[in-house]
Amino acid sequence: MCGRFALTAHSKAVIEFLGALGEDDFPERYNIAPTQPIIVVMSSERREPGSNLPERRAFLARWGFLPGWVKDPKDFPLLINARSETAAEKASFRAAMRHRRVLIPASGFYEWRRPPKESGVKPQAYWVRPKKGGVVAFAGLMETWSSADGSEIDTAAIMTTKANAAIRHIHDRMPVVIQPEDFERWLDCKTQEPRHVEDLILPVQEDFFEALPVSDLVNKVSNMGPEIQKPVAVAELQDGPAQEVSKGKKPDPSQMSLF
Repeated sequence: MCGRFALTAHSKAVIEFLGALGEDDFPERYNIAPTQPIIVVMSSERREPGSNLPERRAFLARWGFLPGWVKDPKDFPLLINARSETAAEKASFRAAMRHRRVLIPASGFYEWRRPPKESGVKPQAYWVRPKKGGVVAFAGLMETWSSADGSEIDTAAIMTTKANAAIRHIHDRMPVVIQPEDFERWLDCKTQEPRHVEDLILPVQEDFFEALPVSDLVNKVSNMGPEIQKPVAVAELQDGPAQEVSKGKKPDPSQMSLF
């Protein structure tokens, strides 16, 4: 699962990394939470001058996917993640997996190791970032949801896969990372069907990320400064399977929201 992430690189560097047009001036964000606007990138119909490749368009979407058939968002679970193993068949994501695959830029993500309740040990937050630094692109899905009054809102979810060995001691899921050389194939929804991109939605290599324990400042969405990524010392936890966070969790009412 990915329930919080950050995008702290300069906006120009992010757009250059993704090769996209559109949103090109956005602030550093250290604690991005569900229902907030996030940057997504998808292929457009236009062509780059002198190229046969379509342009990539960057725009804002609500982090919290809404299928087109949803009548009232208040009566629908908050879908911030899509399981890569089932997205192509699941009713909520099937159409987006075929027609609206996107990239979601990030500097890293936060995850919590949650010991059994009976242990009395508090959950420990981790800041998970690329060992080499820079920006990564998470695989994502998007859908434009239309309300009864005709208004529209773009919505998105981050795709997840089984955690690799480096992350498994913290949690059993992690975001899917799309490498730059695979951007075009992932975004090409015209010729690349879901079965053609199955090889892109596997866990990233073991040494790609590093996980740093951080304080519980990240738990509160109103904490938005770099101090939430400061490493802290933690007591050794006994090895054991990470617990999956319950699904359908309601968003913090203090969060900035697009609804």
